[in-house]
Amino acid sequence: MSFLDKLKGLLGKESLDVLARYELLREAVSGTMSSFYMARDRETDRIVGLKIADQEKLTAFEARFKGLKKPSEGEIAINLKHPHVVETFDYGTTKNGLRFLVMEFLEGQGLHALINDEDTILEGKRLQLIREMAEAIDYVHEQGFIHRDICPRNFICEPDASSLKLIDFGLSLPATEPFMMPGNRTGTPAYMAPEVSRRQKTDQRLDMFSFGMTAYQLCAFELPWPVSDKPAMSALAYSATPPEDLLRYAPQLNNTLAQAIMQCLSPSPNQRPQTGGEFVRMIREVESDNEP
Repeated sequence: MSFLDKLKGLLGKESLDVLARYELLREAVSGTMSSFYMARDRETDRIVGLKIADQEKLTAFEARFKGLKKPSEGEIAINLKHPHVVETFDYGTTKNGLRFLVMEFLEGQGLHALINDEDTILEGKRLQLIREMAEAIDYVHEQGFIHRDICPRNFICEPDASSLKLIDFGLSLPATEPFMMPGNRTGTPAYMAPEVSRRQKTDQRLDMFSFGMTAYQLCAFELPWPVSDKPAMSALAYSATPPEDLLRYAPQLNNTLAQAIMQCLSPSPNQRPQTGGEFVRMIREVESDNEP
């Protein structure tokens, strides 16, 4: 059975409005709580990304916030307009209750794929990519949200890796007291801040830790600690031992850039750069990934 047949079965006969509007070209990727398709908008002929939520997983996630007015991913993403954040065009609910988002289709690879392949296309481009990541996170924070899943998989690069965009707001929450209380352990375990792993009170600075992990891996093709897919084990490692010095893996890296990334990895949120904007200011004099 093709992915199109499977999707038709999932959406049901009552939701042909979505399939009538968008011609599904191919399945692009499946996320933790959704499936993503490359599609053509029949009305505009534009190639778009169509994201269909896994209703069971979405319901389980949103049950954590019972009694709170949690905005949906679509309600968050539709208002985000930034050069380094994926643009969302539309969102809604199918007639049988499945949520969908329509967004720009990004042609390049995920940053995780380039890192896993140790792709040489990244040479000389890391500084620009790191700045853009920090700017995207800073913008999301300024809009009043916490992304909560900053990791290489959630940055899509241009085909030549000259630029990137932040994607996937499926776990994002408002940066307000009710949504920052202890207990919400969501995200990608290897990149999860210690306060998240320990189910402690959180704030936007958890994204700065995850950003530091991502930037470190981009520069080193390694992570600063041995990590586990079990959050509690990763949190123990972060507390018990200091991170491996980034310059050990990337001795050619600009010292100022390396020190700024390492500061993001502090177990204490107070000792990290407090915002993406602060991080950008810390590296404003850096002109190259490498030392002159």
